[in-house]
Amino acid sequence: MEVEGGNTSANDAVARKISIQSRRAKVFYQFTQQNLPACKPVLTPSWIVTTFLLMGVIFIPIGLVTLRTSHSVIEIVERYDTECIPEKFRGNKVSYIKDSTILKNCSLYLKVPKHMKAPIYIYYQLDNYYQNHRRYVKSRNDQQLLHGLKSNDTSSCQPEDSSNGLPSVPCGLIAWSLFNDTFKFIRESSELVVNRKNIAWKSDRNHKFGKQVYPFNFQNGTFIGGGSLDPSVP
Repeated sequence: MEVEGGNTSANDAVARKISIQSRRAKVFYQFTQQNLPACKPVLTPSWIVTTFLLMGVIFIPIGLVTLRTSHSVIEIVERYDTECIPEKFRGNKVSYIKDSTILKNCSLYLKVPKHMKAPIYIYYQLDNYYQNHRRYVKSRNDQQLLHGLKSNDTSSCQPEDSSNGLPSVPCGLIAWSLFNDTFKFIRESSELVVNRKNIAWKSDRNHKFGKQVYPFNFQNGTFIGGGSLDPSVP
């Protein structure tokens, strides 16, 4: 009797295993043959028209609000690199930029077509300036920008890593090609105040760039790539 009972239990276990495998095979077959239960709505003309009308009622007001907001934005774009360079230097702009004896002040008149509410943001745009080039992106020293002269390894900043045998702070092509144009805005006879504070990310100010990093031996080489920095100003 015990043997027969043991055989019966074994047969039941085998039967359950076969049943489970059969159900799994059936489900897998239904999945591969795309026979699983699914919702298949009947697309009648009235149902389609109602759906599109409902979508139109929802999205048309959103589109109108977005369009109105877009048209209310006032943007003034003025290109000054050609107009502000004297005509005799327009064929060789590099020599004009390098000549420190020439004053590079330029005045332009901007017409504001509508009233602009504060805050008004000012941006500059550089064309044909490929900052994603691998050699350009790698030519910097993050530790030096954080600790200054305490970080003496400037090998990653080549080819602008040092000058006259001394390391440059900041070093690298990114710092070397410093964009140094400054802007001043005057309305009638009064100068408009431009707030230049808090224009950098907080994480960059607190963790990426040090507050006590002073320029050292900067732009003292043969080639001058941008503006000069005051060694007494961090």
